[in-house]
Amino acid sequence: MSQVDHYSVLLNESVEGLLVDPNGFYIDGTFGRGGHSRLVLSKLGPQGKLLAIDKDTQAIEVAQQQFADESRFEIAHASFAEMAQLVEARSMTGKVAGVLLDLGVSSPQLDQPERGFSFQHDGPLDMRMDTSKGQSASDWVNTAREEDIVWVLKNYGEERFAKRMARAIVTQRQTAPITTTAQLAKIVAEANPAWEKGKNPATRAFQAIRIQVNSELDDLQATLDSVLDILQVGGRLSVISFHSLEDRLVKQFMRRQEKGDSLPRGLPVPESALNKRLKTLGKAQKAAANEVAENVRSRSAVLRVAEKIK
Repeated sequence: MSQVDHYSVLLNESVEGLLVDPNGFYIDGTFGRGGHSRLVLSKLGPQGKLLAIDKDTQAIEVAQQQFADESRFEIAHASFAEMAQLVEARSMTGKVAGVLLDLGVSSPQLDQPERGFSFQHDGPLDMRMDTSKGQSASDWVNTAREEDIVWVLKNYGEERFAKRMARAIVTQRQTAPITTTAQLAKIVAEANPAWEKGKNPATRAFQAIRIQVNSELDDLQATLDSVLDILQVGGRLSVISFHSLEDRLVKQFMRRQEKGDSLPRGLPVPESALNKRLKTLGKAQKAAANEVAENVRSRSAVLRVAEKIK
């Protein structure tokens, strides 16, 4: 898989917000096809280091090929939720200069029918970012309780017809297992009575099931919970989100850490006692019109950058 198969969204903006020390230790929590890692490395000094992480075994292979001769680079096959343990194993806790997270699914994952992420190509209903372990989307839709399917579609897909879709899935699997993306897309589309113009009626359901199968929001929350211990004072957190659920988690985390401890109103507490640990840098950024024109998948991307201050 070549670099041209993947377009790194908000590439310059996210790396510019990340880098504070060219000789620092950085983490790319979602290597993908290496676009962000490549730009970070181009800006690092001789003492700089970059640890990249990815769940996807294909991404690991690409990293090992592309950066085989780069002594400042290391790749780990893991979830970014395991970042704290990876950093601790390298004795770098509290010494990381920057963490970059490019959330969502990479273009090669979406574009390979055999990965089962997309309703636009028929293929095995898999959706796992790490195909070496865990439950596939097919396993899940064929065994999950109806009420659990409703919850996932409603909460992870913000799908208003979650009950109708879950009932249709359960009814269909009693006849025959649901094993392909085309099967699932047809089932949920037929259960959707109000198709939106310009949007496939299976979009939200596929997003929801993908998030469930890959524990995406749980992994993001775990990472946010540990990132302040990982970063050094002055270190940066640069996060690109692709849907409102991810962005909400990131925004709320940054706001909470910027505001500091919540105390009863009227208490004579000095500003320094509020335990503020982050400051956000600038406003949330969206992809420019020319980037959206080149890559339609960037239209929903939101970049937020914050700096650890304590």
